[in-house]
Amino acid sequence: MNVSLLFAIDTNTEEVIVSMSPKGSNQINFVERISKKDNEVLYCSVVAITAITHSPNFDAAIFKSMDKVCQLVYNKHKEAK
Repeated sequence: MNVSLLFAIDTNTEEVIVSMSPKGSNQINFVERISKKDNEVLYCSVVAITAITHSPNFDAAIFKSMDKVCQLVYNKHKEAK
């Protein structure tokens, strides 16, 4: 089963919220929260992808590229644990 990782920022706690969703499903499952101090690169990457989604000149190709960066940084974070 393929899953998509989803990322969001909790600005109150300065954490990345990681969730997953099976491809083709509307179901979203919480995975974990990662503090900015535990992985600042991931936090900044998710801040950047969030800014891209709010841009009046939204570009899907740029969004997809940044999503790949977020996925890569998260996977490296998991490997390091």
